[in-house]
Amino acid sequence: MRNSTIRLAFCLLAAMAWPAHARTPEQVADDALRDAPVWDGHNDVPIQLRGRFGNMIDQFDFEDTTGTGGDKAEGTWRGRTMHTDLARLRKGKVGAQFWSIFVTPELPEPQAVQATLEQIDVTWRLIARYPRDLAPALTSGDVARAMRQRRIASLMGVEGGHSIGSSLGVLRQMYAMGVRYMTLTHSRSTSWAGSATDAPGHDGLTDFGRQVVREMNRLGMMVDLSHVSEATMIDALDETRAPVIFSHSGARAVTPHARNVPDSVLARLPSNGGIVMAVAFPSYISEVHRQWGASRSGEEARLKTLHPGDPVAVKEALEAWLKANHEPRATVAQMADHIDHIRKVAGIDHIGIGGDYDGMPSGPEGMEDVSGYPRLFAELARRGYSKGDLEKIASRNMMRVMRAAERHAAFRSGYKPIEAPLPSPGN
Repeated sequence: MRNSTIRLAFCLLAAMAWPAHARTPEQVADDALRDAPVWDGHNDVPIQLRGRFGNMIDQFDFEDTTGTGGDKAEGTWRGRTMHTDLARLRKGKVGAQFWSIFVTPELPEPQAVQATLEQIDVTWRLIARYPRDLAPALTSGDVARAMRQRRIASLMGVEGGHSIGSSLGVLRQMYAMGVRYMTLTHSRSTSWAGSATDAPGHDGLTDFGRQVVREMNRLGMMVDLSHVSEATMIDALDETRAPVIFSHSGARAVTPHARNVPDSVLARLPSNGGIVMAVAFPSYISEVHRQWGASRSGEEARLKTLHPGDPVAVKEALEAWLKANHEPRATVAQMADHIDHIRKVAGIDHIGIGGDYDGMPSGPEGMEDVSGYPRLFAELARRGYSKGDLEKIASRNMMRVMRAAERHAAFRSGYKPIEAPLPSPGN
């Protein structure tokens, strides 16, 4: 009887003490992000600098961009407040950032090459203006050093193979300028790689496209498969000898958008070693939002057919439709659903974060800008992700991938650059 009484008393004391030692999801997330800050795979600040300021940044205040929504140019992103500044990056626990070097794929390739060089230039100039907060990074070692210094490691990724003008020489020069990944396509196919959102054409990689992948491997430039078609994903995985990344994509099984990654590809990531950096773009993570967007586009097309040559009538009618059909909000939980699915199919070692901020109208509710990442990590902790799991997702998986790309490049350091015929004049 005495022993039973002692055991009961011990259990009661343990139960009373437990809440004092329990860690809330927010605390688990905070601990994880302190030890492994977010390494974000994709942020479009550079194209904002081009579109809003013509790359004239002497008067641009990156400490605080919350006042950038003053230009109310209707129907354009210039009327929206930017998602990114140094204060909100700090609040979001971001410790490393791939700045996206994007120019529209509608440009002819020679113009795209020039515009890409201009975007590389303005990105380096932005980084140099804030040396206490931003640290230029070319290697995984640079990233680790910047994180120890509590600065935001700043890397560059070119978004779209049109930016190299079908030239391996240009690809090599962009690597020399600091570019550490390239997305093989954007919204349009190139002559050598198929896009997820363009007519199939050759669809996958051509022989030249396979050379691009091999040369990226040789250099240590990571192959980014966001935006590419499923056939291009498969061809690239067949060709590459280094881990691939998806810098900003979701899981197609959760939201069947063409921009997301199918299970057939997710299942290959463990053997490749690659990573899907989960995107926050509402129509990629929310099927309800995707369907709403399709309905809006359909309604706009219908109105243009009904009112040819009368843009005012189209605008007024579309505004009335939007008032009657409010845009649904994507949620943090929906973004976490994509991470859950990637973990289920590919595993915890193959997940990262690639928000796509300043490349979309807004992030999910509660994660409208870069300051919201701790909410996502608290949601994952609430679902049972451990501190170690959260650290992997935040930045440790991406660090492993970049180190693997660097090791492979070191192994191939004695290999000669791949040569390919120059593009025909006029192409």
